[in-house]
Amino acid sequence: MTTALSKIEQAKAELCGLDLEPQLGQLAAQGWDSLDEATLTIRLKWLGIFFRPVTPGRFMVRLRLPNGVIQADQLEVLADAVDRCGSDGSADITTRQNLQLRGLLLEDMAPLMAAMEAVGLTSRQSGHDNPRNITGNPLAGIDPEELLDTRPLVTAIQERLLADDAPRNLPRKFNVAVGGAPDSFLLHNDLAFLPADCGGELGFTVMVGGFFSAQRNELAVPLGLWLRPEQLPNFTLALLRHFEQHGNRVARNKSRLMYLIDALGLETYRQAVLEAFVALGGEACPHDGRHHVHRAPRSGLGVQVQKQPGLHWLGLSVPVGRLDAAGMAELARLARRYGSGELRFTEAQNVLIPDVATEHLEALLAEPLLQRFRPAPGALEGEAVSCTGNRYCSFALIPTKTTAQAVVADLEQRLELPHAVRTHWTGCPNACGQPYMGEIGLMGAKARHGGEMVEAAKIFLGGSMGADPQLAELHHKGVPLTQLADVLEDLLVERFGACRRPSAC
Repeated sequence: MTTALSKIEQAKAELCGLDLEPQLGQLAAQGWDSLDEATLTIRLKWLGIFFRPVTPGRFMVRLRLPNGVIQADQLEVLADAVDRCGSDGSADITTRQNLQLRGLLLEDMAPLMAAMEAVGLTSRQSGHDNPRNITGNPLAGIDPEELLDTRPLVTAIQERLLADDAPRNLPRKFNVAVGGAPDSFLLHNDLAFLPADCGGELGFTVMVGGFFSAQRNELAVPLGLWLRPEQLPNFTLALLRHFEQHGNRVARNKSRLMYLIDALGLETYRQAVLEAFVALGGEACPHDGRHHVHRAPRSGLGVQVQKQPGLHWLGLSVPVGRLDAAGMAELARLARRYGSGELRFTEAQNVLIPDVATEHLEALLAEPLLQRFRPAPGALEGEAVSCTGNRYCSFALIPTKTTAQAVVADLEQRLELPHAVRTHWTGCPNACGQPYMGEIGLMGAKARHGGEMVEAAKIFLGGSMGADPQLAELHHKGVPLTQLADVLEDLLVERFGACRRPSAC
C-alpha cells in the first residue's frame, strides 16, 4: 500500500521550483497575488525567492555565499537591489554566513537573478527542502591558527550539490559545515566535517544529525568515518542521495536527518551511507570521532593579525546583522579601498574586512562607518545574534531584532562585564536564532501580565560550543518584554560576573 503524499510533497513532485526560473518575468506580469499557493510559498524557494505573508507583495531573496565570502562588486550589486526598494529595502546577515535581501517585488526577480549571475552570485536552492548555505571558518586562509583552509572545500561541496545530477527533492532542509580551526560552530548541522587525524594524516572526521526545531534539538554525533579533504564533495552527495531516498516524507516534524539515523540505528545508517559513497568510487576510513575542535568561536572583531606578514583583518560588529543599502555600499568601498576587495560574514552576523596593510589601518579606523559598525563593541552588543522577528516572519511572536538592540543597549549602560557574553534571540520555537547555542538564549513567547497576555521571552541558560559542547536549557518560561532587561541584569550579575554601574568592580 502506497502512503499518500502530503500537500507539500505533492507540490514538489509535480514541478521542481528550479524550472520556474525562465518564467519569472511571466509570473511577475501575471501578478504575485494570482499565483497558486504551491508556486508562491514552496516552489519559488528553490530559486531562493520567499513570499512573506506579513509583507504581502514584498519578497525576500536568500543568497548562497559559501564560507561567507563576498567580493565588493558583488555586494554593490546587492546594495543596488536593496536601494531600489526604498524604505522597504534591507538586508540581514544570517547565522549561516549568508545574506537575505528584503523588500523586493516579484518583477525585480528576473533582472536581479541576471545581475547576480553576471558577478558570480546565486540564490539557487537556498530555501525549503534543499541543502542550505555551506558554512566554514570565517577566517579561512587568513587565520594564523587554522589547520585547513575551508574555502576551496566549501566551494567544491556547493558545486557538487548544485550540479544537475544532485538531489533536487530532499525530505527536509539540510545543513552542512566544514571546520578548519579549533573553533566550534559546527555541531548544530546535519552534516559537519571536523578536522581530525588518522594514521598521521590530517583530514576530517564526520559528524551527523545536528539540528534545532520546535520539537527536538540535537548536537551532531560521530558517524565513525574519516575522510581526506578531496573526498568531502562526493561523500556529501552520497549522504544526500541516501537521505533523498530514505528520509521521512510522511511527517515533516520527523523528517530531519537525525530521525532517519534513529530509525535505522547508527551502525546500519553508517553502512548504508558508506555503500552509497563506495558506489561513487569513494573509500572512507573507520574513525573514533576525536578531532581538533575544542573551543567556542572567536569573535574576530577588531584589528587582528593575519597569517600573511604585514596584513590584518578588521572585524566589525553589525548590530543584530541588519544592513541597509548605504551601509552595504560603504562596506564594499572600504574593502576595495583598504583591503583586497573581499569581505567575510560570520555566524555571529558580523562582517570582516581582510587583507588590510599595516599602513592603511589608521585611515580605515577613522572611517565614519565604524561609528555605526564598531570594531570594539560592548560586551553584549558584539555577541548578540538574532532572527528576523515578527517584522518579516509570521511565525515570530516578538520583534526580536529591535528588542535585542534595545535591551542590549540598556544593559550596556547599566553594567560592566568582564568578558563578552553571547546572547541568541529567536522569535519562535523554530529556533532560527539558535537560542540553544547562546550563553543566554531568548525565545519569543506570550506571558500573562497585569491580567492580559503580553509579548514575552523564554530564557535559556548554559549553551556552550567549547570543549564540552552543551545546549542551553530552559531557565524561565516567559518574562514580559517590559521586564526583560531587569531580569537579564540580575542574571548577568549573578552568573556572569557583571557589576552594576557606577559601583567599582
